[in-house]
Order: sequence, then structure tokens, then C-alpha cells
Amino acid sequence: MTEERAAVTAAGVADFDLVGMAFWDRPPQERLADFARLRELGRPVYFAEPRVPFVRSGKGFHALVRHADVVEASRNAKVFSSEPAATSPEPPSWLSALFGTPMVNMDDPAHARLRRIVFRAFTPKMLARIEEDVRATAARIVDDVLAVGPRDFVEQVAARLPINVICAMMGIPERARPYVLSRIDAMTEYSGVRGSLASPRTLRLLYGNLRAIVDLHRLVARLGRARRANPAGDLVSALVNANPDGERLSVRELGSFFDLLLVAGNETTRNALAHGLKLLTDHPAQRELLIGDELAGYDERIGGAIEEIVRYTSPIIQFRRTLTQDHELGGHPFQAGDKVVLFYPAANRDPDVFADPDAFDITRSPNPHVGFGGPGPHLCLGANLARMELKIMFRELYGRLPGLRADGEPEYLRSSFDNGITRLPFTFAR
Repeated sequence: MTEERAAVTAAGVADFDLVGMAFWDRPPQERLADFARLRELGRPVYFAEPRVPFVRSGKGFHALVRHADVVEASRNAKVFSSEPAATSPEPPSWLSALFGTPMVNMDDPAHARLRRIVFRAFTPKMLARIEEDVRATAARIVDDVLAVGPRDFVEQVAARLPINVICAMMGIPERARPYVLSRIDAMTEYSGVRGSLASPRTLRLLYGNLRAIVDLHRLVARLGRARRANPAGDLVSALVNANPDGERLSVRELGSFFDLLLVAGNETTRNALAHGLKLLTDHPAQRELLIGDELAGYDERIGGAIEEIVRYTSPIIQFRRTLTQDHELGGHPFQAGDKVVLFYPAANRDPDVFADPDAFDITRSPNPHVGFGGPGPHLCLGANLARMELKIMFRELYGRLPGLRADGEPEYLRSSFDNGITRLPFTFAR
């Protein structure tokens, strides 16, 4: 680390480290306060990373915490590259050789080609086709809650909706969906974890992550080969068979897309549902504004409520970029090869953009949050699917479960990537 970088690191933030898991074990409000301190410095702060065998970490990164910096880095993909990896810790090169490279770790033209193919899953026409399926899934979930009573909102509601919707889109049989969910949990548990590979916990998480990837790729590869031979009316059939332009996904590309869809498409909705219930419980005036008398204000307010839940909680915490050339961002010079990490929770609380940023306000307008990623080529493809799922699920919940509220404090996932809730007690009037 250069003397300049060491000086910046020490400038008022020497008492915490965004790399170590000790920071991410702290309560969310404490982390947000530290992000505020970083923003006030007015320039990106450098954090060194330990060298860990078998992963690409060790170079260190600059933390982008201001909204303007996150937006610019998101838009300027030619300078702020997603290659070799957008996630932390950066996976080893052999992982891509074995399983393929997910879109999130690609730049154009490879990224544009894959996005063009998979965009078919998220067109307004496709979303309109599956809307009734989402409504039916939400209704079944509430039926089951009414049958057994409230226990854990994550297990009974938040985790069930998106995985069932995604698996239905892909053509995954219903009997296989609990297995798919268990594999997703194993994948996301490792996200952001750092430490010595001598640590039994780190070894266990790394092994579980790799095993989950293998298991999911095998499952979708079998389905992809079957659908190539005998197409059906599902998304896998559309992706593995050529479109009018002759483009299709290879079986390996299908596996990488499935990984991305299951993590990004599942976790964003799952996290926003759980965080949303807690927020609307803790802010009864906002809850009343949303649902009014028998959902009287729901259709008018739900769009703003969803955007505010996503802004306020930032379901996905960070993505990484690598500088392709020397560049100045917000008055700070970067060199080619430097790493930056875009911290969405910090950008979404930037007072230069959001008035009273720590207030939860479902009427906030405008609300240019980066909770679905910043603008640019990597803006979340599934954002509108997530919005539709959240709108339908909250209506079903509040329409059929009077007095629905969180009933205790949530348990959080230990991760610097996924702002997840693993358990949330809840209750309603019966």
C-alpha cells in the first residue's frame, strides 16, 4: 500500500475495516454510521485485503460510498470493469473454467450477448404472462400460513415466493424446489466471508458454496439437455433453443445464468419482503398510509413503498469493479488495475441526494436509489419481476392476515454481500 493510500485509510476510519467480518457482524445502524463517516471524508478510502489461498483477493479496494460515485462507476462500464469478478472475495480463475462465467462478471460484448438472450425472461409481455402464477403462488403461501399459524416469516413467506416463481419460470419441478432453496442458502452463506482457510468455518463455507454450485449446475444441465431435445413452454426451453437471430445459451452458460437468477432474483425479493414487514411494523404511520382502511390506499402507495423498502434496506450490499485505465472520479485519481467496491447502503443514505435519508418514507419522491444496482449495463434485469412479486405478496398478506406484524427482532445473515434476514417471528389476528 502506498503512503498516500495508508494516509487516506487512517483518516478518521482507523477503528473499523470493511474487509473483516467483524464490521458486518455489527448492528446495521452502527454500520450505516460508519458509512456516513466515510462519505464525509469526500474521497474514496482504501482498504487492504489479506491474501487468501485459492481466491484473487489481496490487492485491496477503494470504497465508493457517495451516490454520485456509485452512479458514475455503474454507468461507465468501459472504465469500471466487472471483469475478472464483481463479487467479493473474487473467485479463482479455475472456477470460471469449470462452471462458466456469470453475466455479473462480464463486460461487453460477451455481457451484451448474454443479456440480449436472457432479456426474453423479463419483457413486459413475459411478466404479464406469469402475473397470475405469482398471484396463485402468493395465495397458496397465505393459505398455508393460515393453516399452521405464524412461526417464521422468512421460512413461511419470504423464502417461498421468489424461489417458487423462478423455478416455475425455469420449469423446475415442484418436488425439486426445497432442494434448490437449500442450495441457494449454501451459496449465499459464503458470500463476503474472509479469513484464513485454516479456519474450520471458512473451509466449511467454501466447500458448501462450491458443492452448491456443482449441484445446481447438474440440475439445470439435465433440464437444459432435456428441453433442447423436447422443448416445453418454459424459460429453459427458450434459452437453450435458438431464437430468430440464431442465438442460444450453451448448457454451461445456462448454469451460470441459473446461479445468477437464483441469487439475485431470489435474494432481492426475499430480503425486501422480510425487511419490509419489519419496517412497516416499526413505522405504523407508514403502514396505515399504505393499507389504509381495507387496503384503500394500497394501489396508490405500493409502488413508492417498494422503492423505499429497497432504498432503505439495500438487499444486495456491494459489487466490485476493476479500473481498466487511469481515471479521475470525484476528484480522486485512480490507476489502471485499481479495485473499487460500490457500497449501495451508503449511496442510498447519501444526504446530498435524499432529504432526511434515515427516515423511512413511502411517499419519498423522487427516489433515485441504487438498490437494484446503479444505472448502466448491469442494472438488475429482474427488478420489475421483483417489484411485481412484492406488490402481489404484500397485498395478499395485508388483505388476508389482519393485524399482520413482525413479532420480535430479526436474525441477520452473516454476510457482506447479502443483506438477508434468516429468521423473523411474526403474528396476526386469528
